[in-house]
Amino acid sequence: MKRKLLLFITASVFVFGGLARAQRISSESISKVGTTVGQFLKIDISARSVAMGGSFVAVTTDASAMYTNAAGIARNNGYEAMFTHTQWIAGTSYDFGAVTFKMGDMGAMGVMVSSFASGDMDVRTVEQPEGTGELFNTQDIMVGLTYARNLTDNFTIGFTGKYINQRIWHMSAATMALDVGVMYNTPFWGTVLGASIRNFGAKMRLDGRDIKYAYDPDNRNSGNVFVVNSQYEMLYYEIPLNFQVGLARTFNINDQNRFTLTVDAVTPNDNFEAVNAGFEYDWDDMFFIRGGYKSLFRANTEEGLTAGVGLNVRLEGTTMMQLDYAYADFGRLSDNTQRFTLYLRF
Repeated sequence: MKRKLLLFITASVFVFGGLARAQRISSESISKVGTTVGQFLKIDISARSVAMGGSFVAVTTDASAMYTNAAGIARNNGYEAMFTHTQWIAGTSYDFGAVTFKMGDMGAMGVMVSSFASGDMDVRTVEQPEGTGELFNTQDIMVGLTYARNLTDNFTIGFTGKYINQRIWHMSAATMALDVGVMYNTPFWGTVLGASIRNFGAKMRLDGRDIKYAYDPDNRNSGNVFVVNSQYEMLYYEIPLNFQVGLARTFNINDQNRFTLTVDAVTPNDNFEAVNAGFEYDWDDMFFIRGGYKSLFRANTEEGLTAGVGLNVRLEGTTMMQLDYAYADFGRLSDNTQRFTLYLRF
């Protein structure tokens, strides 16, 4: 018993240590905001997670676990398909789709695809600030494959391999990344401990025809030298590495009512540390009310209050459909960002 108590205390200190570190942020600290590429990898893909303030690493057991905590899909029985549409900042959009399936004692696997798109925009130059008549756009794509397994009745581990590609007009960059996640059912009050590290991978660098140009090394004289084909040297940039650890506790009020509380500590490589917190009320596994707060104790953030609802209905036999909606406050960056997630379970 003493050993279990020590383990639980250690895990709790690990989680809430993030809160204490976040509180020590000072004006002399360096946030490293704007130093990574692949920012679409930070957009949460689950309306349920968003509604709970992003405090989801110890809760997720559906297809969204491939994004939040790869271990979670091993705790989901059967087959599941998931689709999310997000109205993002500045008129952009983000879409995500995933499929998971259980393989018995061998574990579970899943495949996911996400796409971020800007839509067409006018090409503008110094000489033609109103537009050249051409259009350009940006598109980011991520494809991932996840494997997870219950090593014991209480401990689960999962891995996700990702291919990441970003394109802007005639330029593109690509890399590979790895996610690792674990979930542990602690022996105390039904509390679940979850932890994940996401986007551990190589740096990215843009390449393409837009950086190529013709250079005359002696432009003061004509006819004495050929024009040299040249290109700008592009730098390598890191992708957004994220470490997240959290606790979740579900209170079974009665046969029809449940209430879940969650709290996560988040440590990214391109911002200050923060704490996310959230809750979910579940009536008869059919209707859900959720709320939360994202980026607590983080300086200079536009994120904050979140809320959402969910509806889970039986279609036929064992086929279930769940529709989730989430609203997130983004301050000055947007009037609001809204997500819709559809789940189909077989």
